Amino acid sequence: MDKFDRFLDRAERLMEKLERTLPKSAAGNAPDWGAAHAFRWEQGRLIPVQHPHRITLSDLLGIDRQKQIIEQNTRQFVQGRTANNMLLTGSRGTGKSSLVKALLNEYSKDGLRLIEVGKPALADLPHIIALVAGRPERFILYCDDLSFNADEPGYQALKAALDGSLVAFSDNLLIYATSNRRHLMPESMQDNLATKYVGDEIHPGETVEEKISLSERFGLWVSFYPFSQDEYLDIVAHWLKHFGMSGELDEVARQAALQWSIQRGSRSGRVGWQFARDWAGKS
Repeated sequence: MDKFDRFLDRAERLMEKLERTLPKSAAGNAPDWGAAHAFRWEQGRLIPVQHPHRITLSDLLGIDRQKQIIEQNTRQFVQGRTANNMLLTGSRGTGKSSLVKALLNEYSKDGLRLIEVGKPALADLPHIIALVAGRPERFILYCDDLSFNADEPGYQALKAALDGSLVAFSDNLLIYATSNRRHLMPESMQDNLATKYVGDEIHPGETVEEKISLSERFGLWVSFYPFSQDEYLDIVAHWLKHFGMSGELDEVARQAALQWSIQRGSRSGRVGWQFARDWAGKS
């Protein structure tokens, strides 16, 4: 084999490796839409989720206001009316992700579908938009626990998809994202040094403006806050009843639940659920 043949052989192997890393075309990568109500985007294709989380809206306590806003927006969407992309931010364990999953269980019968996309895969957003365009279902593209640095490719892709891309956003697709950060990016004291004061007006520096610009493109912001002690105990009682125990907390269970939250440094819905699983299992 001469040098030219060896070069062609190496080039062909390189192209094969490159093709395996690139997302497949939307036309040749359509999933079986009837296989599931939830999908996960992995390695350039949609993978059906056969056993999604079965949590319901009634299981989520202490967030009635947030629940009402998010459910109203989702109801508009599945009914074919206008609705907004949504950013859910705030304290950990307060139900942000669970609420999105509960919406799927509530509205899947009305054509709602969920596509979970991890942060590294957000660069594939144009492929996902093309894949669902024209479908009769209504899709929520779900991005959990987002946080970016400005130079990450997913950051620019999400920013363009929300508002600014030449590619038209499909009417049957919304983006729901959760994050512990209001502006999705780390903020530092250095960012504020570029702030200028013109008379009584404050003009943030370019770095601050850039960090705000992504979260600003979500039409709705919904904030979640830490639970009070009474709200936390109500959540514990709810899950104990769910696991087959009495919904009334006696003094022993009450003190144990509070001690459990102190050890974890949080009175969240997640911590209440974890305690109830442990307590019910032991009892």
